[in-house]
Amino acid sequence: MIKKISILALTFTLFSSCVSKKIYTDLEDKYANLKKENRVLSEDLGELSDSNKKLENEFIKLNSNYEKAVKERDQLRSDYAAAQSNLENLKASYKALEENSSASIAANSKKNRELLAQLEAKEQALATENERLNSLKKELESRSKRVAELENVIAAKDANMRKLKDAISKALTNFEGKGLTVEQRDGKVYISMENKLLFQSGSWSVGSEGKKAVQQLGSVLAENPDIAVLIEGHTDNVPYKGNEQLSGNWDLSTKRATAIVKILKQNSSINAENLTAAGRGEFAPIASNSTAEGKAKNRRIEVILTPKLDEISKLLNEI
Repeated sequence: MIKKISILALTFTLFSSCVSKKIYTDLEDKYANLKKENRVLSEDLGELSDSNKKLENEFIKLNSNYEKAVKERDQLRSDYAAAQSNLENLKASYKALEENSSASIAANSKKNRELLAQLEAKEQALATENERLNSLKKELESRSKRVAELENVIAAKDANMRKLKDAISKALTNFEGKGLTVEQRDGKVYISMENKLLFQSGSWSVGSEGKKAVQQLGSVLAENPDIAVLIEGHTDNVPYKGNEQLSGNWDLSTKRATAIVKILKQNSSINAENLTAAGRGEFAPIASNSTAEGKAKNRRIEVILTPKLDEISKLLNEI
């Protein structure tokens, strides 16, 4: 799917100035559908995190049931011991009265039979409860193991993303203070580059300084083949009034995102299937467009790095 997006983006870049409006519109529709699918995949990590919390809640509930079963078993043992004591007492009474009263003997015999029946019932209940307790314990141990495995996988991916973030920060040290930031949140790494580092006003051609930054970013991405890379173009809310090839800010942001993809693709070690270009126009601002400073922050390229979640999905299916 990502490969298709890349091909569409490349085709759009090469032929957008000469294709018919229908073809251009078809490409836009395909891109919108693929973008929607990408957004769903990006939300999967949050859903998987929710699934992990749900499993932890189930684990707590299962542990509570286990403790309750232990208490019930202990109560049955106590009842069983009391019944045995009563039986012994009745046997002693039966022996003492055996020569004195046949009526008393008959009554005690009846009570003895009833007590024996109760004792057998308690023994059966205790055996059943012990069986249920063992089954519950095994299930608890199995769930606990799966939850631990899932937590370890998530922790490992978070650690890898922190390592990736540190590597990118180190590679882009020379561009600090030039409109470039690197941060990690929600299990992803976000690299934000303001347009002043990359593009001239109204242009989607990357300048020499910006090209160096993107190439250095690409050198880190080339060493991390299991990372999905989403490049988003953003603008401020000032309507685009450039050449007739573009219809507005959305087209401009898409062109700029595609320009970054082209530079990354020049690194043959980067898997093109991991790359996605997207244009957001002015619809995802990070600052107010009412000031020049806010507009400058909104005019940016965001590179969003997401770990692949195949292993986590497999563990969730096994639980």
